[in-house]
Amino acid sequence: MPRNLDLAALRSLVTVADLRGVTRAAGLLNLTQSAVSMQIKRLEEGLGVELFTRVQRRLSLTPEGEQLVGYARRMLALNDEALGRLTTDAFEGEIRLGVPHDIVYPLIPAVLKRLAQEYPRVRVSLVSSFTLRMKEQFQRGELDLMLTTEEHPAEGAEVLATREMVWIGAVDGTAWQTRPLRLAFEEACMFRPRAMAALDAAGIPWEIAFSGQSENVMEATTAADLAVTVRMRGTMPAGCAPIDSGNALPALGETQICLYDAGVVPGRAAERLKELIRCGYVCAGGAAGVMDLALAS
Repeated sequence: MPRNLDLAALRSLVTVADLRGVTRAAGLLNLTQSAVSMQIKRLEEGLGVELFTRVQRRLSLTPEGEQLVGYARRMLALNDEALGRLTTDAFEGEIRLGVPHDIVYPLIPAVLKRLAQEYPRVRVSLVSSFTLRMKEQFQRGELDLMLTTEEHPAEGAEVLATREMVWIGAVDGTAWQTRPLRLAFEEACMFRPRAMAALDAAGIPWEIAFSGQSENVMEATTAADLAVTVRMRGTMPAGCAPIDSGNALPALGETQICLYDAGVVPGRAAERLKELIRCGYVCAGGAAGVMDLALAS
């Protein structure tokens, strides 16, 4: 008699493999650690193979585990596609997602692609702006879900990641050496007052060389070596790089990436969108999360 693999157990397997641990996988799946461990154990016993080994306190897939994860991704994708196409009310509609412009790439395109494959009847309207402006939109009910970059998250925020703030300038540029230091910031950028306060505390004279309401202009100005600005590490605009100034420029500390949910879009699709975003930031700081989402799509 043919046997069937448990799709719930396969979903746990893939999540543990993506997040490299049972604890984080259990949180993402809304299960207990023991429940996830039992699902993995049942898969191993049913197949007669080991799926994970523990290396330096981290779980690592065995060759058999890697093979099963490949099958599991395909089976789950077909399962989710079937549900998305054959069910109706719970998986239709629009989700309005706000994301700061500097963290749209590389994660959000992979997230939206994966969600569209699973829920083709759901339309995600992406709004990209600055945290301050999107918070105003969120309060007015114009956004359903929102990512932010902020030092002090507000009530209701789910902190997904913490990132170092860095000074950036043109590749091989020298603008950071000029005094007063020439700055390029969009008027609503939350990093602007922090950069100014840090320079004041360090006794470094500065001037706003370029301002306005276009972040593309600020990025182009910085890439042209006409000024410097601030970004989270790992989110460099084209033609820019972190400034290696030694101690010539003050440290800026860290900021947090947060997720807000207005709670007005019920259903599995909205929950899945949040799961994909969480996975992207939990997995090895984001880069691995993008890879995992790409492999799963």
